[in-house]
Amino acid sequence: MFVRRQYILILMILCFVGCAKQPAEQGILPSGNKYAQGFQLTTTDTSVIVEVFQPYQRMEIVEPLQRIGTMSTVQVGFLFALNAIDHLAAVCNPELIYTPVKGSEIDLGDSMKPSAERVLQAGLDVLLAVNYGQYDNLEAARLEKLGVPIIYINEWQEGTPLARAEWIRVLGALTGHLHEADSIFDEVESRYKSLTASVSERSNSETVLQRSGPIGKAGQSASRSIMSGNNFRGTWYVPSGKNYLAYLFKDAGAQYPFYDDERATSIPLTVEECLHAFHDADVWVGAGGNSLKELAQIDEKHTWFKAYQNSRVYNWRKQIKPTGANNFWERGVVHPEEMLEDVIHMLNNAPDSSLHFANKLY
Repeated sequence: MFVRRQYILILMILCFVGCAKQPAEQGILPSGNKYAQGFQLTTTDTSVIVEVFQPYQRMEIVEPLQRIGTMSTVQVGFLFALNAIDHLAAVCNPELIYTPVKGSEIDLGDSMKPSAERVLQAGLDVLLAVNYGQYDNLEAARLEKLGVPIIYINEWQEGTPLARAEWIRVLGALTGHLHEADSIFDEVESRYKSLTASVSERSNSETVLQRSGPIGKAGQSASRSIMSGNNFRGTWYVPSGKNYLAYLFKDAGAQYPFYDDERATSIPLTVEECLHAFHDADVWVGAGGNSLKELAQIDEKHTWFKAYQNSRVYNWRKQIKPTGANNFWERGVVHPEEMLEDVIHMLNNAPDSSLHFANKLY
């Protein structure tokens, strides 16, 4: 399908504010996607057309792009999963990359404001950017004026874990590994659905047992209530019902009080509101400390929760380097089935050795 490299054709239209083209309507998926709303791929006899909706961009890939730069470590995880890490020529914040890379990549500087000189020096076929806000759009516009091809990889805007993981198809299209991307995603989806089916089956069995009478110790159902987040300067931010973490909680069979909250952003709570919502939660995930003692030192109010008192507190730092590089943000996005498995194991107080990304605090 791909021809020689000198015939690469890149057609891009960047719309930063007030784009005429909008993403797919809610509930109507772009052609070929199972979950993701933010992109569409169209395969022709000689190319793959990649369309990203926020901001709108169109790129026609006639053959694999060989020199790719990225402003986000998430994309390194996608490339590694595709066995396409050799396409990575430049990165931002290399100290934050957990995935093994070649080590010869050009350091573009900070992801919030990459060095234009280094970006130009890298001679990139494309720079993968992230559209977090207007500031990022301005930076992209500045680099585009210098002749740098840019495309946004906005998996973080997707509301569900599988929709985020499906963005591996965009990286597959850019690198000539679309078939591999589809195979990887199909396997991830299958494993994820198998886990949710097991949770549903177990939940139905426990419901039957509860209806038949009191359950003895040997038959007691596992803990199901969960809390998330930390107290930051008097505000506790927790996932809304539209957040991918809330979808993980639900698919793991957890009780969580904000499933019906449909706001797009995290929910800011006062400590009092958080105590009301989570005082008796069995499990606390995503804590900010590395030990129970440290968590108490950060804020004594952390000790007021049942999960803390029962030592059922976890962070997402099992696979982390001294530099702060965390595989949760790389492999975790590619493999949400492993994240889901972690939540299920935490709810059931499984041994620490069974966890992929979560780390129990002691």
